[in-house]
Amino acid sequence: MFSNKLALPLGIDGERQKGKDVRGENVQAILAVVNIIKTSLGPKGLDKMIVSNVGDVVTTNDGATILQKLHVEHPAAKVLVDLANSQDSAVGDGTTSVTILAGELLKNANELINQNIHPTNIIMGYRMACEKAIAVLKESLTLDTASVNNETLIQIAKTSMASKILGPYSEHFGKLTVDAISAVRTVTQGGEEKYPVNSVHILKQHGKSIGETKLIKGFALPLTRASQQMPSYVPNAKIALLDFDLRKSKLKMGIAVEVSDMSKLEDIRERETTLIRDRIQQIIDAGANVILTSKGIDDLCLKYLVEAGVLGVRRCDKRDLRKIAKLTGGKVVTDMSNLEGEESWDAEDLGVADSVELDNVADGELIYIHGGKTTKTVSVVLRGANEFVLDEMERALHDALCVVRRVLESKEVVVGGGSVEAALSIALERYATTIESREQLAIASFAQSLLIIPKTLAVNAAQDATELVARLRAYHNEAQLKQKTEYVRYGLDLEEGKIVDNAKMGVLEPALTKLKYLQFATEAAITILRIDEVIKKSQKQDPNA
Repeated sequence: MFSNKLALPLGIDGERQKGKDVRGENVQAILAVVNIIKTSLGPKGLDKMIVSNVGDVVTTNDGATILQKLHVEHPAAKVLVDLANSQDSAVGDGTTSVTILAGELLKNANELINQNIHPTNIIMGYRMACEKAIAVLKESLTLDTASVNNETLIQIAKTSMASKILGPYSEHFGKLTVDAISAVRTVTQGGEEKYPVNSVHILKQHGKSIGETKLIKGFALPLTRASQQMPSYVPNAKIALLDFDLRKSKLKMGIAVEVSDMSKLEDIRERETTLIRDRIQQIIDAGANVILTSKGIDDLCLKYLVEAGVLGVRRCDKRDLRKIAKLTGGKVVTDMSNLEGEESWDAEDLGVADSVELDNVADGELIYIHGGKTTKTVSVVLRGANEFVLDEMERALHDALCVVRRVLESKEVVVGGGSVEAALSIALERYATTIESREQLAIASFAQSLLIIPKTLAVNAAQDATELVARLRAYHNEAQLKQKTEYVRYGLDLEEGKIVDNAKMGVLEPALTKLKYLQFATEAAITILRIDEVIKKSQKQDPNA
């Protein structure tokens, strides 16, 4: 790094670094991050414990979570964090794979640059290789699952969970995931099927074992009734959703009432009491038998609710109220005043549900809302020993839900276990020989980079990566040269250290996962390769300091 003498006359005070030094430093920074998460890939991947500067601990092997918690400072390495977030939002899984592939692409590109291949040629070659890989993936590696059955979906969910904490319980959670995502199926006006993951409400409760997690048809609130005298079960529920206090009215700060006649003072106190009583009575008269509020309920209001046999719940999360409103067809009311300034309650603002029920879970209580009026929702109550386990369970379950949703919406899957990467590597090597320019080297480098995924899977499973990957490439070479189509589905069996038909073994993934991770990894690598100069402006010192 050196002072930029040429820039000084232009008023730029700082340092710059250019050429191979910049790319070398960027690649080294990215590989340092990749090496951290590389051992967490695959069903035999290991976890990372990340401790923050205030002592908060996160234990996970989810690529996106690891990168977020690392607080990466290097500007080029931050691209990996954005890359993992893009993959997570687009598909929900494959964040570790996309980061490892991007790192390997950059490593091999840097080697080509050291051999005096211009970055522009490498960028062109990588783009050509990515386009060809996506075309081959769609044409010959995608399995059409127009009539997806539950067994296939369960296998896909189990593949997603294999590397997570839920791996040993994948049979139970695979079925739970498919049941949950199938229950929230909706059809748009255009006839398109949608499976909103947000409609699956996930709750975490300490106690019992991981295998005792259960699925509930309805919405679950981690709260209890405001009084033990209220009913614990309400059939044909009419639900009022409030975003205001049910407490005795008080004057706001800075507002005072001057009383000249002491006989009127008692009337003012009486009106404070009757005002909230009238509000509650209007809500009850409209037909409400369940009241959920985001604020508080005082003892006076509790008395009125208990006498009316109404179930009241206070301190509800506003996000939960909005979800319940969507589920039941109700409306979250922030103020009962109408346009004329008078207070009233419209019966149409009430949500409708088949029943509202109180249930004891572990040391606490949950309130279940069954059978909404407009949309479907389900809740998953996770059980585990401590907060670390529950947080990791939630991340693993969310990934599995996203994967199953993508399969149901796209109807396309591919074989896992390194099968796709090996097949694309062989196809791209053959494609590279047809290119009569320097881009041929970049395409061959791209093909070699793809093998990092099966290699890492084998290494993390304590298998001989060199031998396994060589045998896997031999199978896919025969599949493409000798038209042995059954070999297209062959991948790694990390339990036995063999090459097997992974389609029969049930190791399946959404095709969208592979498509997006090829696109995102290529774009991330190209973004870094395009950088040929870094200018670091020096901090101006205060002359008065």
